[in-house]
Amino acid sequence: MTASAPPIDRPDEARVLTVIEHLQELRHRVMMSALALVAGVAASIWPLTKYALHFLVIPAQHQVQGFKLHQFQLLDYWSTYFRVSLLLGVALAMPVIMYEILAFVTPGLTREERRWLYPIVIGASVMFVLGMAFGYYVELPPALRFLLHANSSDVEPTIGVQTYVDTVTRLLLVTGLVFETPFVMMGLAKIGVVTSRRLLGWWRYAILLAFVVAAIVTPSIDPVTQTVVAMPILVLYFLGTALAKLVEGNSILGRR
Repeated sequence: MTASAPPIDRPDEARVLTVIEHLQELRHRVMMSALALVAGVAASIWPLTKYALHFLVIPAQHQVQGFKLHQFQLLDYWSTYFRVSLLLGVALAMPVIMYEILAFVTPGLTREERRWLYPIVIGASVMFVLGMAFGYYVELPPALRFLLHANSSDVEPTIGVQTYVDTVTRLLLVTGLVFETPFVMMGLAKIGVVTSRRLLGWWRYAILLAFVVAAIVTPSIDPVTQTVVAMPILVLYFLGTALAKLVEGNSILGRR
């Protein structure tokens, strides 16, 4: 009697999990991410948040000599302080959060898909940081120059700490997200939703959308500032088109 051959291990085939096992795995990943976030917030409360607040005020101090923020309500400063601590905690915990996300989705991907996943995540993280740096060093100074210098000798800016920090952090976060555009386009091309030819054909709409996004992101109505913001968005769009061309030949939907 011939012995049956042992089963062949296929690394691309993950063990099928039950719904309960998926939920347990998800709960574990969420708990680890939450613990990392709590640790990040605790680590940033002092003195990192204090330095971060000062760092956010520096561009305004370059525009108005002796510029200081004001506290109009009892909780204005501390609510803003803890909001910045939360943002810093998210930034510090992001490597752990990204790892937990990858650990949850990777078993369901093939080896080919996993090969693309990590470079995309790393590239997207770098682009987010570059986007925030662009917002801080390029967008914020001209915007503050326009907003803080009223066209009247009868008006002197008195800015509350909550209003200022909310406006600046919103600008930086949105700009960081806008810099994710090439990887979003790359992902859509990878799954076969769009093609580079179609994206290139939409260049007129891309120009219009770039200026609409610039008008939303920029806290001023200064056309020069909005143009400065719109130009990198267009560069990102065409970079995304090039990345889409790179991956569309092996799209997931087309392979399946």
